[in-house]
Amino acid sequence: MKTNVGKAKPGAETTRGAVVPGGPSPVKIRVSIVEDDARVRSGLVQLINISEGFQCVSHHANAEVALTDLPAAKPDVVLMDINLPGANGVECVRQLKPLLPSTQIVMLTVYEETEMIFKALTAGATGYLLKQTPPADLLNAIRDVHRGGSPMTSHIARKIVASFQQQPGTPARGIENLTPREQEVLEHLAKGFLYKEIADALGISYDTVHAHIRRIYEKLQVRSRTEAVAKHLHQSIPSSRNPVPSGR
Repeated sequence: MKTNVGKAKPGAETTRGAVVPGGPSPVKIRVSIVEDDARVRSGLVQLINISEGFQCVSHHANAEVALTDLPAAKPDVVLMDINLPGANGVECVRQLKPLLPSTQIVMLTVYEETEMIFKALTAGATGYLLKQTPPADLLNAIRDVHRGGSPMTSHIARKIVASFQQQPGTPARGIENLTPREQEVLEHLAKGFLYKEIADALGISYDTVHAHIRRIYEKLQVRSRTEAVAKHLHQSIPSSRNPVPSGR
């Protein structure tokens, strides 16, 4: 199947995946790839490694291998095929996110499969990209995700919020347990601010924003920015007809 993620060259890759040698660089975004199509996987690895500011730290052919090997690579961002053989991408996200709570997972899909994307986001993915995304746009999306963005359409974002609003008797558990500062951070997330923008707006460090967001996730019992924002909006906005930020 044709994609725009780069022209791959045939290469020796085992079913168990491969960890790319070399120590981490503090200025590079560490990326792992989970993709069963060897040609697409090789193209993504090439694209990441030849692009300034990025490093492919591991690549894997299926969910089972990724769950075993990927956590040791400690990537910043994971590009995950949504339609993997065996355990699919949604199930891989569900099991991987608790192992790497700070890692952002972006789903890769050929078509905008609303239901599968929705399931992946509620399982802990940060956003999604079409495989036809041009290389430059894909790299920009990875940068955006690393800074705190969530690539998705407003249609998908509204669906996430609606999933909470369709349960009128269910309170937004945990919101009342947030500290005033955590509530401020969550409000800025809901407005579509990136992590660095939140840090600048509140006069705190980028690392402090990350720490607040981890605590917010724990208190709200969610696994992604999207779910946290949805809970905030479920409490703050009584009607699903109100506009919903789609991430940036």
